[in-house]
Amino acid sequence: MMWHKTGISAIIDAEARIFTKECIMVRQIHLALCMAGLIALLPLVDAEQARAAKKMPSFELEDVTTGDSIASSSFEGKSLLVTFWATWCPPCVQEIPSLIKLQNEYRENGFSVVAISVDQEKGVVQKMVNRKEINYPVMMADKSVTRDFGGVYGIPTSFLVSKKGTVVKRYSGFVPHSVLVKDLQQIIN
Repeated sequence: MMWHKTGISAIIDAEARIFTKECIMVRQIHLALCMAGLIALLPLVDAEQARAAKKMPSFELEDVTTGDSIASSSFEGKSLLVTFWATWCPPCVQEIPSLIKLQNEYRENGFSVVAISVDQEKGVVQKMVNRKEINYPVMMADKSVTRDFGGVYGIPTSFLVSKKGTVVKRYSGFVPHSVLVKDLQQIIN
């Protein structure tokens, strides 16, 4: 004996099929819009690299551990990796061992990691610095420094700076240690 749906259950099944088709169409439209947005952003990749080839902005920020004011001019003549980060950012925290290692390996070559935290509370950053035994300068960001570096909208965002003070590369997101070493060796040598 076959059961046929009638009445309300037939209407519900019909609406469910229509709803499913509409969801698929919405997903396809959403995917197409995302792809179009990514394609539209491609010219900005070149613009970001072009923006990288400029002088590092001047700044004066508070050192997290000492409370002293550190000016960007104190790094003059050094190669730098300036990294914007936060304690609540998993990829940022994941990069810390790599940054400590870079600091240890290249300090003698006139290099320093410079970390600029976008956290709201200095105490949270101090605890992270102590817990992770961070061996490079860590400062608290202000609005002007994120703007002056060309707009830091996501973290981690890092900038490789030559000894002449020119930003030669911008990294958005987590960067593998091997990539940082390769790029750093190109500007140190």
